[in-house]
Amino acid sequence: MFRKICNFLLGVLIIGLLVIAGLLLVPRLLGMQSLAVLSGSMEPEISVGSIVYAEPVDPESLEVGDVITYQLGEDTRVTHRITEINEEEQTFTTKGDANDNVDGSPVPYSNVVGQVKYHVPYLGYISIYIKTPLGIAVGCGILIVIILLNFLPDIFSSEEEKKK
Repeated sequence: MFRKICNFLLGVLIIGLLVIAGLLLVPRLLGMQSLAVLSGSMEPEISVGSIVYAEPVDPESLEVGDVITYQLGEDTRVTHRITEINEEEQTFTTKGDANDNVDGSPVPYSNVVGQVKYHVPYLGYISIYIKTPLGIAVGCGILIVIILLNFLPDIFSSEEEKKK
């Protein structure tokens, strides 16, 4: 019975880890950018802690209402909705759904990273915190639990067999 419980928990843990890894890695293999959402500017559609997947796209194919991710600075990317397109200047006016006003400066076509195709709530928290010291410790802890769940049934069954 103990062996069955350990095997069940081990299976659930491994399947969970594979699903999370798949959600984080497969879109990147398909050429998409994955970004964690750090602010509530796109709520309620895209909440804080989500991961958005932006697919590279020709900026001229974008329309008003599309959600895009664009480069704001060297290390800053923003995900907002297009509210206006200026084809002459090749810029977009964007706005977060939760914001009252449009963004301060237009976004040049060249700064567009991609169009947001979909998002996964809460997955961004995992991708952010796994890179911290606490996240690394939790990852190591999960690895230890996997090892224990794998070997504990053998250890306890050996002791039970010796008693018999």
